[in-house]
Amino acid sequence: MNKLEQLKAMSVVVADTGDIEAIRKYQPQDCTTNPSLILKAAQLTGYAQLLSDTQREVDQAGGDIDTLIDRLTVRIGGELTRIVPGYVSTEVDARLSFDTDKMIAKARHLIELYEQDGISRDRILIKVAATWEGIQAARALKEDGIRCNLTLIFSLEQAIACAQAGVYLISPFVGRITDWYKKSQGVEGFAVDQDPGIQSVRTIYRHFKAHGYDTVVMGASFRSAAQVEALAGCDRLTVSPQLLAELAADEGKLERVLTPEAGSETEAPLTEADFRWALAANPMANDKLAEGIRQFHEDTDKLRKLLTRQIA
Repeated sequence: MNKLEQLKAMSVVVADTGDIEAIRKYQPQDCTTNPSLILKAAQLTGYAQLLSDTQREVDQAGGDIDTLIDRLTVRIGGELTRIVPGYVSTEVDARLSFDTDKMIAKARHLIELYEQDGISRDRILIKVAATWEGIQAARALKEDGIRCNLTLIFSLEQAIACAQAGVYLISPFVGRITDWYKKSQGVEGFAVDQDPGIQSVRTIYRHFKAHGYDTVVMGASFRSAAQVEALAGCDRLTVSPQLLAELAADEGKLERVLTPEAGSETEAPLTEADFRWALAANPMANDKLAEGIRQFHEDTDKLRKLLTRQIA
């Protein structure tokens, strides 16, 4: 078997893309999107007819540009549910990352749109940033039967807060952590076992298993196939088409790195004060969380401008 096939035997492989052809080619279990990927998808020829049809429907209904973005996001997500057998992650507008009530309202609205299109909430993960407010939104949405994917995880404390809130899945980022430390330390790179991004996800995974947390750990934001391989055995791994191609072309042996050894250690609940202090005390996590929210917001604005031009 090639390395991608070996990886699928150890971890659930998730496509980090909205590109239909790439998803069909590599046959992941799930796929995940964010504003950056929706922006790219909206410019693919494969979505041209869907975009045109969606614009026409929203225009006839008298909707505005934000209505169009929500509807387009759900329509692209709907197309993806017809290709992958598992979950499709759909992200809440990053502008809402510090408003629990508005995140809850937006998540419910997106799920309503999916259900209007005949797609069950059981197929969708609502993706929100792992701010304190985002974690509380996910806690509330769980009561509605809405599962969440908490993204932009850069610290163990963020991960613990998610697990203690009963969040279904978290996306701890690898490459963005690596990028920060490369710049901070003025180095070209790290040996894979010393890579701070890899170490972060391994720590979270082992902590969750030791404490019996049910929350799924999905490594994300990879810069190389070697980083993906270094987390073989993690619950889920979301990987770009380029890296999926590299893994599929490699016939070498892939060793399992992470094993789900269950434990029953207990720890005290993480308070809001604990959470905020941990972020303030961790320059990397604080910087990258804020930067990630800004970038997703900027890409949503780019999508808004792109659609506005097309409508005009």
